Parts: sequence; C-alpha cells; structure tokens
Amino acid sequence: MGENFKSKPLIDIPKGYRTYVANAGIKDKTLDLGVVVSDVTANAAAMFTSNKVKGNPVQVGIKHIKGGKVRAVVVNSKNSNVATGKVGYDDCVRVCKKAAHELNVPVTQIFPSSTGVIGRRLPADKIIDALDSLSAKLIDVDFAGFAEAIMTTDTFPKYASRKIGNATLVGVAKGSGMIEPNMATMLSYFFTDAEIPAASLKTILKRVVEPTYNSLSIDSDMSTSDTVMVMANGVQGKVPLAAFEKAFREIATELTRMLARDGEGATKLFTVTVKNAATERDAKAVGKSIINSPLVKTAIYKGDPNWGRIFMAVGKTPGVKVEPQKIKIRWGGKSYSNDELPALSEYLKANEELELEVSLGSGTKSWTVYGCDLTEAYVRINAYYTT
Repeated sequence: MGENFKSKPLIDIPKGYRTYVANAGIKDKTLDLGVVVSDVTANAAAMFTSNKVKGNPVQVGIKHIKGGKVRAVVVNSKNSNVATGKVGYDDCVRVCKKAAHELNVPVTQIFPSSTGVIGRRLPADKIIDALDSLSAKLIDVDFAGFAEAIMTTDTFPKYASRKIGNATLVGVAKGSGMIEPNMATMLSYFFTDAEIPAASLKTILKRVVEPTYNSLSIDSDMSTSDTVMVMANGVQGKVPLAAFEKAFREIATELTRMLARDGEGATKLFTVTVKNAATERDAKAVGKSIINSPLVKTAIYKGDPNWGRIFMAVGKTPGVKVEPQKIKIRWGGKSYSNDELPALSEYLKANEELELEVSLGSGTKSWTVYGCDLTEAYVRINAYYTT
C-alpha cells in the first residue's frame, strides 16, 4: 500500500480529552477496547446506519445522543453485539453503566459502539473488568492508539486533524469491508475543543456526511453498526462555524479516501466523478452504480481497459434517464480511443489511485463517489471471516 494513503502523525491535538486503550480479551490478544473521555461535558451529535437491523450499541446510542451531551465514547472491536436480542441490549447498557460509574457521570453521557462479527453475544463482563478504575487508567490523549483499538480487518489506523483558529478538530475512523453507507461498517468519531452548540453540530454533521461517508462504497453491503459522532467540549472557545464545517469536511473526505483505499483486499482507490447530470441525486446514483459493479471493479484490478462495462453500469442505474450517445468518459483526465486501449490498460495497472470522469450530457449537476477494486483477497477474507 502506498504511503500516501496512510495516516500521518498527529501534530495538532484538541485539548481536554484523555484516552484509554486496552485488550479486554474479546477474541485475541490485540487491542479491542478504546475509550475517549472529555474532561468536561461535551456537546455532541451523531448519525447511524439506515439498515433495518441495528446493532444494540446503535440502539443505545440513538437514545443517549438525544440529549446532545456526551462525556465519553466507549468502543469495542472483535464483536458487533448485533442480532443478540434483549440480552445483547442489556450487555451494552451494563458496559455504559460501568463506564458512567467509573467516571461519575450520567449513563446517558456514555456513547457506546461495537464492531466485529454479527450474531454472537458480547463478552460484556470482560469489557466491564477492563473498565475497572477507568479514571486512574486514563492517559494524555492518544487518538492513534484509539484508532488502532477499534480496527477489525483494517490494515492501518485512520485519523487526521485540522486547526480552526485556536481550536483543533481530530477525526478517527475504522472500516474495511461491509461498507456502503447510508452508512456502513464504518465507525467514525470527531473530537474538537471548539465551542459549538449541539444543534449546530447536528446540522453540520448531516451536510458533511452526504458528500463523504455516504458517497463511499467498498462492496455495496450496508452494515448494522455504522456510526459517526462528533463531540465539542468548548475548552478553546468559539470558532466561525463556516471554518469549522470546512475543516470537518476536509477531514471526513480524507478519512473516506483512506477507507476506500483500505477496502478488504483492495489494491486501488477508485474515484468516480459524474458530471453534467440532471440532478445531484442522478449523479450520485450513477457513480454508485459504477463503483459497485463487480465487472468494473474486477476490470480495474488487473487493468482490463473494457470501457463498455462503464456504459453498462451507467445504463442500469435505477430511476436515471440516460442518452447513450451523450455519455463521455475520461480516465485520469484523458479520453482514450479504441486505438489507445493499451495506454489505458497501462494507466489502470500503474496507478494506486484511479480517477474516472463520466459526463452524462443531461444537465449541470455533479457528484463524486469513492470505491476500490475487487480482488481474490476480498473473497479469501470474507469466505473465512468467522472461521
């Protein structure tokens, strides 16, 4: 994997946060528990999966975030606590109560998340034991360690930061497979020391998620656990909301690109911009149709310049009117004729980041989506995921 796609060391860190990462023994001896605590109660907002089967932590998180106040995020990997019934819901609540007791805060200010295999009971007692004396275990904030603790099949931890005046915003994400948001097996958390009302966070979050996480697909499968959440503890004071939203979108875009490039078994980041569409919805739908096509994804994996597959994916997009004679495609900013297919093949083989531009010729709207190739490694990873 190219170094350009990996997280760079964090230079800017928001003030007023501490972390705890550990191995609770959920599945193996690697990190599987990450906690981020704000020194003061933070304003917060969140968005969740639209899958009709929602994990127990998602159900609890939806209830807890209603108050717009969060003190701590508690995330475990290796087990998603999904489809485990009332006992699974109660397990999640017990973990929240333990963290709340250790931090001496209301249980509704604990925000839970879980990621990993579906349908197996969460070993909640192991997590609860790991949270013993939590306040004493908290250290100066280590977002890189937190990012590592929440990984499943990810190959590297994902995080990024930006300054907004005196304040700082950090974003952390995990996800590698079962990803097509609205949203996906994607967990992402943002932490800032700026002072921003919860209502403003919610509005900004919705605007940021649509062109970033909701424009991402690894394999077209929507997870039961998707969560994106933002905390603002305010210790560095107010910042211009427009500047904050700009930084937020930049980080979310950077993390989205990392998630796409780190798709299970992926070797390439595949960015598709659909232009000259009648509506943004049409542009996004066509883009998703392209990046989700197994035929397109396998072609770019080995550099097969079969441009007919792009036309196929455009034409099959539900609800979008297409005039085939108006469709134009460009790879890496260049149009290739049939006589130049060897050069197109070389472009597809030589680059870790592939850029496709599709013009529909039916309007003025555009949208960019993010995906990856489909390889034998994806099949191996998922054929043996639980065994």
